[in-house]
Amino acid sequence: MAWQALTFCCDFDKAVELSHRLTDAGAVSVSLSDASDEAAIEGGSGAAPLWRRTRVCGLFSAGTTLDGLVALLAGAGYSAPSVAPVPDRDWENAWRQHLEARRYGNRLWILPSFAEALPGQEICVRLDPGLAFGTGTHPTTALCLEWLDQTVPPGASVIDYGCGSGILAIAAVKLGARTVRAVDSDPQALDTARQNARNNGCGRELSFFPPQFLPRDPVDILVANIFADPLVRLRDEFAHLVRCGGSIALSGILAAQADTVLKAYDVAFELATSSAKRDWVRISGRRKGPSLK
Repeated sequence: MAWQALTFCCDFDKAVELSHRLTDAGAVSVSLSDASDEAAIEGGSGAAPLWRRTRVCGLFSAGTTLDGLVALLAGAGYSAPSVAPVPDRDWENAWRQHLEARRYGNRLWILPSFAEALPGQEICVRLDPGLAFGTGTHPTTALCLEWLDQTVPPGASVIDYGCGSGILAIAAVKLGARTVRAVDSDPQALDTARQNARNNGCGRELSFFPPQFLPRDPVDILVANIFADPLVRLRDEFAHLVRCGGSIALSGILAAQADTVLKAYDVAFELATSSAKRDWVRISGRRKGPSLK
C-alpha cells in the first residue's frame, strides 16, 4: 500500500493542535520533528517534545483526498503544506538505516541497540531514537558527550541535570562514574531514562529524581544540557551541588547567550566558553571557593 505525507511547518504553540487535527482527519500516523536545528523546548509533564519551529507530518493512504483538509487548515491559519508520495516499506525497521555508530571524544561511542560493538568500541551507550530529547546527534548533546569523555575519572560522583533520554548519565557510568543522579522535571523523560539505563546495564550506579527531591550533598561533576535562561536561574542551586574544585559543563546555550551565562556564574565558578558546534556553545570549568551552605 502506498502513502502520501502532508507536512507543515509551524510555531511550537500550534504543533500539538495541528497534530490532533491531522489525526481527526484520518492520518494513520503523525510525527513532530525539529524544523530549525535546535534543542527541544521543555514541555509540561508527559508532553511531547516541541521546537520553536516544528515540522508536523501526517501520513495518509494514497487514495485520501486532501484538498478539503488543506483548505480547512489554511482557513485556520496554517501555511500551505507540502504533499509527497511515500512508497510502502517496513516502517518498523526503516529508521535503522539512518542510525550508525558515532564516537565522541577518544573513547565514548553511541550505538543503536541492534548494532554489534566492534574492537575499539568497548565504552558504548546503546540508544535508539525516542520521545525524550538526547540521542547524541544534536550539537548540544555532542558537546556534553565529548566533555564527559575528557572529564569523568574512575569513581566520580555525577549529576546530569535535565537528563532527557539519560544519554549523558549513562555515558558517565560507562566512563567510570561510581554514582550518577539523573534529574528531570518531566516524569516521561525519567521513565525513558530509567528504561535506557536498564538496557545499558546501569541500574545500580544510576538514580533518578525530579528536581525537588534531588539530594543536596555536592558531587564531583555536574553537566546540564538545557537552555540559557534556566541555567542562569539555577546558578545558586548548582553552586550548592558541585563540591569545591569540582567540574561543571553547561550546554544548550547559543553563542550570543554565552556572555550572559558566564557573568551569572562568575561568583561561584571559574568558567570559559570551551567548545562550539554551529551556533551552540559549551561552557565548562570548576567550582571555586567553599561549597555554599
